[in-house]
Amino acid sequence: MNTHNQAQQYLTFSLGQAMYAIGTRVVKEIIGYGHLTAVPLAPGSIRGVINLRGAVVPVIDLAARFGREQAAPGRRTCIVILEVKAGEEHEVIGMVVDAVSEVREIAPGQIEAAPAFGIPIRADFVQGMAKVGTRFVVVLDVERVFSMDELAASATQPILAAA
Repeated sequence: MNTHNQAQQYLTFSLGQAMYAIGTRVVKEIIGYGHLTAVPLAPGSIRGVINLRGAVVPVIDLAARFGREQAAPGRRTCIVILEVKAGEEHEVIGMVVDAVSEVREIAPGQIEAAPAFGIPIRADFVQGMAKVGTRFVVVLDVERVFSMDELAASATQPILAAA
C-alpha cells in the first residue's frame, strides 16, 4: 500500500484573513492563550516562554515570523504546541495563531505548487496550496518555518542604532 497517495490529516487555522494548514503529525496539543514570560533580547517573532507541565517552551508569534506585526490576542487566539525536528533532536515549541479551525484530510493530489506571487509569506515556508471547500489553504513546511538554526540566527543579529 502506497502511503504517499493517501490523504493525510492537517490542522487548519487562521492568521489574519488567511487560512493555513500543518500536518497533524507534529501537533502535540492546543492550549488557550495565557501568560507568557518575556525573554530579554529575543527576536520579535518569539513572544516569550510558557511552563508546560514543568518544561520551558518557547512561543513563536507566527504573524511576526511571517514579517508582519504581532497580532493582539483575541478571544479565539490559542497556542498550538508542536514537536519539530531540529537536526537529530526534536524541539517542543508553541505557535500563536488567531484561531484553530479544524482537522481536515487532504490528499497529496489536492496540494498544488504555490504561485510565485500573491502569497503573504516567504516562498520557502510554503509546501503548497490546497483547496478546502471554497477556500485555498496555505500548507506550511513546518521544518522551514520553525528552523531552529534560522530562529537562533535572528536572535544574534545586531540591532541597528537609530542615527
